[in-house]
Amino acid sequence: MSDDIKQVRAFLGALPPLDSLPLAERRTRYDRAKHLFPLPAGVAVARVDAGGVAAECIAMPASRAGRVVLYLHGGGYVMGSADSHRHLAAAIAEAAQASVLLPAYRLAPEHPFPAALDDALAAYRGLLDGGQAPTSLVIAGDSAGGGLAVATLLAARDRGLPLPAGAALISPWVDLSCSLVSLETLAARDPIVKKDSLAECARHYLVGGDLRNPLASPLYGDLRGLPPLLIQVGSEEVLLDDARELDRRAREQGVRTTLEIWPEMIHVWHWFAAQLREGRDAIARLGEFVRTMTG
Repeated sequence: MSDDIKQVRAFLGALPPLDSLPLAERRTRYDRAKHLFPLPAGVAVARVDAGGVAAECIAMPASRAGRVVLYLHGGGYVMGSADSHRHLAAAIAEAAQASVLLPAYRLAPEHPFPAALDDALAAYRGLLDGGQAPTSLVIAGDSAGGGLAVATLLAARDRGLPLPAGAALISPWVDLSCSLVSLETLAARDPIVKKDSLAECARHYLVGGDLRNPLASPLYGDLRGLPPLLIQVGSEEVLLDDARELDRRAREQGVRTTLEIWPEMIHVWHWFAAQLREGRDAIARLGEFVRTMTG
């Protein structure tokens, strides 16, 4: 195990588990990332309207005009914001040479399904209505945001909207029924995500609804016609099988996919890129995917 990932694990091990805290405190702690991870020099952050959804547009000097990543943050549909993910969005903007749109989609339990999906789709539609070429657009997200990205693709396709050039998914949560084996087999090795906390998030989001609804759990959806997918997942995280199964089912339905399983890595290790070389390497790989897909 590399020294970098050992240090990240030690940092996480010194914190109280998120699921031991009230939701309001979990949200506050998650958003402290804005203090832990300073933004790089040259970053430009602008508040914008994205199809009626408040959002931030994040750009770097290397960002190419017309190339956009619509990024949906993680947080189990119950937490997360621009504050928690602005540093990651800036790193992706630099690596992809793109502008990154980071919408503030509504969170459960105050706003259950389909509020997050409605907001993500509105932001996507807003880009298109504003003249954004879908061939120069990639949708991306981490954890719940990765699942939301796939659900947004399904909803956009079913509404006849043009689809983006590709989708980049980091540790995607695509099965809210929490039924896959790695949730059990990797539980002792994952320092961040636990099955019980995922199940709680799913209950908050779906409020008694179908846990396998394809627009909440896109693993169970019809994936035909989706653009190429890059799926990045750590070998030590409980959502490993979410990524594997999404890759398998997408390929069976004719979708071009690239599955990357990163040895020793934990859930959304990209978030720790300031301390973790593998995080920087994974972001660089994601940026390469965006540049390739958008020409």
